[in-house]
Amino acid sequence: MMIDPTQAGLDPTDLEDLLAETGARLLAGERLHGAGSSFSMQVDLAAAARPLVAAGACRLGVCSSVAPGGGAARCPDPSRLGDIASAIDHTLLKADATQSEVDQLCAEAIENRFASVCVNSTWVRRCAEILQGSGVLVCTVVGFPLGAALTEVKSYEARRAIEDGACEVDMVLNVGAMKSGLLDAVRADVASVAATCHGLGARLKVILETCLLTKDEIVQASELCKAAGADFVKTSTGFSSGGATVEDVALMRRAVGPVVGVKASGGVRDAAAAHAMLEAGATRIGASASVAIAQGAPAAAGSGY
Repeated sequence: MMIDPTQAGLDPTDLEDLLAETGARLLAGERLHGAGSSFSMQVDLAAAARPLVAAGACRLGVCSSVAPGGGAARCPDPSRLGDIASAIDHTLLKADATQSEVDQLCAEAIENRFASVCVNSTWVRRCAEILQGSGVLVCTVVGFPLGAALTEVKSYEARRAIEDGACEVDMVLNVGAMKSGLLDAVRADVASVAATCHGLGARLKVILETCLLTKDEIVQASELCKAAGADFVKTSTGFSSGGATVEDVALMRRAVGPVVGVKASGGVRDAAAAHAMLEAGATRIGASASVAIAQGAPAAAGSGY
């Protein structure tokens, strides 16, 4: 869904002020990208962002084009800005989630300035309406939680969710096909959903379900997803036999390099765990204990996504 900044409650002055504040915290020589497309140049952030938003970008990301002292580009590390909340997808994916819980999720996301709320597609439209103009994105899941749906079904799910207001889509890899060595089928599955997302101005994250893969398969799947156009690779659904580990996050980061995002999800329930994932190379955290993480408070043991 294309976003008009005026419909999102932004006027050019607000946008310029926001970008000026952000730009003051970044190195000179940024790499600016909108969902579904990217380009590199030396830019004035406010001037460059305004036409991108007007053209339909629902989020703008900024990465340094060079590492401090030169060398390869690095993904942004939200923890270095002292704002772990901006790296969190505040998540509610349980089957019995109620409307009041979804509304509370959105209120918490606005209050804590989380990156997004991540909900099942039935709640996307409601979340988009509640979050309009807040700066918090709507993320949803497709092919969830098994990844075994037909490619056409995953692409349709993605399209409908984006039309309802989702800016980010987390799809589940076809794990069975991956473990069967059907790499062309896996690549085509990801590429199809990526094309749908990017064609409508949304980002794609691919959930590998790392607990079901060998280390070699994690590397292979990460590289395959990058080649197929994924914007992020993600560790886990939170609905299988295990969640994110520091080792797997670091492995995925090495596999995809510095530009593709890495999302750690499943079992990240406190600030210490979240910071460990960021240090290992994650650029996004998926969690239901987001408020506890952002506030540095302990979450209930064994509870949540």
